[in-house]
Amino acid sequence: MSNISIVIGREFNERVRKKSFIITTLLMPVLLIALMAAPALILQFSRGETKRIAVIDESGLVLPRLESDADVEFEAAGLSVEEARRELTDRFGVLWIGADVLSNPGDVKLYANSSSSLTLEEGLSRRIEEVLEAEKLKRYDIENLAQILDEVKTTVTIQTFRNDESQEEDAQAKSSAVSAFMGFGLGMVLYMFLLIYGAMVMQSVIEEKNSRVLEVVVSSVRPFDLMMGKILGIACVAVVQILLWAVLVVGIGALVMPRLMPADLMANAQAMQSGALDTASAAAAAGVDPGMLHAVATAMDFGYVAAILSYLLLFLVGGYLLYSAMFAAVGSSVDNIQDAQQLQTPIMIPIVLGFFVAMSVMNDPNSSVAFWFSIIPFTSPIVMIARIPCGIPAWEILLSLVLLYASFVVMVWLAAKIYRVGIFMYGKKPSFKELYKWLRYKY
Repeated sequence: MSNISIVIGREFNERVRKKSFIITTLLMPVLLIALMAAPALILQFSRGETKRIAVIDESGLVLPRLESDADVEFEAAGLSVEEARRELTDRFGVLWIGADVLSNPGDVKLYANSSSSLTLEEGLSRRIEEVLEAEKLKRYDIENLAQILDEVKTTVTIQTFRNDESQEEDAQAKSSAVSAFMGFGLGMVLYMFLLIYGAMVMQSVIEEKNSRVLEVVVSSVRPFDLMMGKILGIACVAVVQILLWAVLVVGIGALVMPRLMPADLMANAQAMQSGALDTASAAAAAGVDPGMLHAVATAMDFGYVAAILSYLLLFLVGGYLLYSAMFAAVGSSVDNIQDAQQLQTPIMIPIVLGFFVAMSVMNDPNSSVAFWFSIIPFTSPIVMIARIPCGIPAWEILLSLVLLYASFVVMVWLAAKIYRVGIFMYGKKPSFKELYKWLRYKY
């Protein structure tokens, strides 16, 4: 154990003291928060200039009801189509509407003077559709039809409660959308970490093997101790980085969120958490979508966030230990990264497969596919962490963890057999058949 601890300390200190580690650890939380705010900022600043469109309406129905806004400005052309296309080149384009557009909605053409966009064309189609639908309804000659339609229009908001968790009246409603997107995000985090840190172990072994450092080290340390120390040392780096990111994200979020979110939204989210308001009432009071209110309330529930982060660490460490043993075995078998590509393909397949299954969890977290892939150790870290926010039974999580860590012990024993042979092999890339022979060697 003393030899393993020395290797762990060496691997940990070598990586933690690098400038790249410090910069990445500090910048990643800022990048995550920036990515969350990016869609709103892009939407706000990506709007171009107001597009002036000349309209030739031969039906006489549409143009009087087209309303200009900050994106599009409509104006009557007063010219024929040929004249307008030839003379009005300073406009964005010419919109021609046929005389029988009411019976033939496809009788509409846009002659653009520059590149058009899908958003613009869909917006124009929607405006014309609304005018034509209103005109068709008007012909039914029903008094106050517009008012009746406004009163009839109804939006249903479903509040979902987990009856298997609590049957109290003040139980908090759950949001499937928030749980699904949170699970997908966590699954992506596990997917990236398994690839990044697993490849880090493999590259470290290859570099030390090429420099012949391993030949000197194994004279004092058993190959198994060296491999375990390397795996656990890099695992400590991953855990420290995750914990620092969690602290920074929660800290920055706690400081930034109250300043970005309206005060009434924060107050109603707190009221919904305490049970003073239900979801519909709180959303109506804050004037926001219920899904947005659930997202804010979930982010403010630090107990829930802490539980999710704990599960994330458990599956991150378990998944890393399992895969890093295989990556270490591959790294010891080859002399360069190029030769490792073929051997690591079987390792990459379950990681990628787990990510795709995690995407399907958004549709049904309790499907048989999601269940079994969250139990099988090779895919369980990614798939199970994607299911946990949806609220699954504790026994499934416990079973998944037990199988994951038990598989790590078996995999380390198998990987050590390849490792102790591979670190002394040079100049030849072994085949899968040769790796199987190494596994059967007696020591």
